[in-house]
Amino acid sequence: MAALTAPLAAQAQSRAPAQSAPAPGLPPSPLAGAQLTWQQCARLDQDNAARLACFDRWALQQQAPAAALPPAPPALAAAQPPDAPAVDKPVDVAQPATRVIAVADTEGCRDRQYSVLSRFWELEEGSSCGTFTFRGYRPLNVSISAADGRPQTPTSPAEGHTGTAMAYQPTEMRIGLSVRTKLAEGLLTRGDPLRRDSLWFGYTQQSTWQVFNSDLSRPFRTTDHEPELMYAYPLDLNLPGGWRWRYAGLGLVHQSNGQSLPLSRSWNRVYLMGGVELDNRFAITARVWQRIHESAADDDNPDITKYLGHSEIIGTWNMDPVNTLRGTVRGMLGGSGKGSVRLEWLRAIGDPAKSDLRFHLQLFHGYGDTLVDYNRKRTVLSLGVSLVDF
Repeated sequence: MAALTAPLAAQAQSRAPAQSAPAPGLPPSPLAGAQLTWQQCARLDQDNAARLACFDRWALQQQAPAAALPPAPPALAAAQPPDAPAVDKPVDVAQPATRVIAVADTEGCRDRQYSVLSRFWELEEGSSCGTFTFRGYRPLNVSISAADGRPQTPTSPAEGHTGTAMAYQPTEMRIGLSVRTKLAEGLLTRGDPLRRDSLWFGYTQQSTWQVFNSDLSRPFRTTDHEPELMYAYPLDLNLPGGWRWRYAGLGLVHQSNGQSLPLSRSWNRVYLMGGVELDNRFAITARVWQRIHESAADDDNPDITKYLGHSEIIGTWNMDPVNTLRGTVRGMLGGSGKGSVRLEWLRAIGDPAKSDLRFHLQLFHGYGDTLVDYNRKRTVLSLGVSLVDF
């Protein structure tokens, strides 16, 4: 081998000074300064001069360290191997769905490298926590509320659905439970390496407790139950002003208070939903629904859409890692000028990166504070703590 390579090395060294500069206008080849293998040289079969120069340099590298090598010959400096990888375009780090994601040591749905909506609906491969794991849905909360007046006697146009007056107090405790689990993922995006659609089941329960009303033995005044089936499909569409449309979906929801007559209230809806966001600061989510028709004999509240409308729009502003403001408007679309407005302030208790506990202040005004109060206008101020999971 030494007898073969020595003449090649001497030949390459003898012509190196005259060939030290690459051909004008040609980019240097990645082979020019690399530690070569004979397989790389063999692939240059379209240019005999480059292939010979490559083998000459490979032979030279067997005898001397790379630092001691002369500049690459022009034929080799201008050569590009047939299978040279293409240069990737720069990644737009401002876009949640296309930015470079670092390897995380937390579950994807809690990995703050992803946007809030991506983590909430697990829209991407990296933001998924898998199926049949329990997650929060709406905030779990405990609060004390004070209304502008005592709860009024429940009424409804349905026959036999008007209650009797009770000595309820305007101040009560509220307890909210809300969980969900992903039943399936990748139903329509199975071939997509990044995006994940998902099917969810959720359950929400809101209770009002007359904890200060000793005259009535501190009863639970209402408890609303809301099982729900939801499907979310991931999107990543550019909108004006830097906003991005992140998901669309549909759902089926039943809501009732589990009471017997005359206090029984319930309705069923199908809805379309979607959400947009502006980086991690702002998000707007919306639902538009249609009530499922019931017979007159089964309908507890035939005029409920007159008060609650056909839509819900939620706007969220993450002011900083600690403070979040949220506004919810119901009944703006398809209603009759009634509906409701809910304003909320959530402030992290402790380090928001490690704790999901939030101080929660809420102001509600309008109809539908509870299901039994769907046709009663109320103003309610609540103060408490919430546990969020998104």
